[in-house]
Amino acid sequence: MNRLWPRCCALIAAAWLSACSVAPTQPSSSSPPASTAAPTPEKTADLKIGLALGGGGNRGFAHIGVLKVLDDAGISADIVVGTSAGSAVGALYAGGLSGQDIERLSLPLQREAVLTWVVPRMGFASGEPMETYINQRVGKRLIEQLNRSFGAVATDLQTGRAVVFQRGNTGQAVRASCAVPGLFQPVRIGDRLYADGGLVQPIPVSSARKMGANFVIAVDVSTKPAHNTVDSVTNIMLQTFDIMGESINRYERQQADVVIQPDIQSISVTDLSDKSRAIALGEAAARAALPDLLQALERARAR
Repeated sequence: MNRLWPRCCALIAAAWLSACSVAPTQPSSSSPPASTAAPTPEKTADLKIGLALGGGGNRGFAHIGVLKVLDDAGISADIVVGTSAGSAVGALYAGGLSGQDIERLSLPLQREAVLTWVVPRMGFASGEPMETYINQRVGKRLIEQLNRSFGAVATDLQTGRAVVFQRGNTGQAVRASCAVPGLFQPVRIGDRLYADGGLVQPIPVSSARKMGANFVIAVDVSTKPAHNTVDSVTNIMLQTFDIMGESINRYERQQADVVIQPDIQSISVTDLSDKSRAIALGEAAARAALPDLLQALERARAR
């Protein structure tokens, strides 16, 4: 335990994107619990752009750079779905914040603002402050009240199935989506326990389709297992996630119309000083993909 604790602390300190976790507490009475229930999307011939933001811990800051480029290009998503780190960025974006707004919020953020330590039982940290932080930034609105349709992917620990929260407490849904098993406490919603959505859907393209998107932009911030080190308990745990995720990601990427994949292999999952570099790499990848993206959108609108 003495060896494991410092390494877990280092991982948790990877900032608010990698510290999305939860204590098993019920939501406040002012906000109903997050819910997977949602109206069936209306069938329409209009183009519905979906944005699928994948999980990746600290590397998820690259999502912000991608959003900045999409904003500058005038590309606005109708539907936003996020897994783990992607759910945190996605909730803020769906709440009306621009990529630049999210960058300004994230750069000065410290871990104390988004988590509290707990006596280890089902995890080392509680993310109650994260729920509060997200809810404050979206004006304490429920998921269904956000500017864009939003879904946060989590894993039902009792069934192993992917769930997409589309109603209720926005911050709580993000907490559930980001609760890395073993490191963070799972979130209890109703009579179910939920954990990190990256276990079952690291890049939520299929969920974006189910929510009504007929054109999906996927942002993949996962790392290839061959690029990782396995020299500690923490790194072995992360490597396990990446090995599982890569197989699932092959299927999810195939369903996307465009995949933006920042070169974030060198970004540390624990070093907060890498935030700015991750954002810059996201911008670079989005700019490189922009010509193909614009052409694909033009073809889709012509159909």
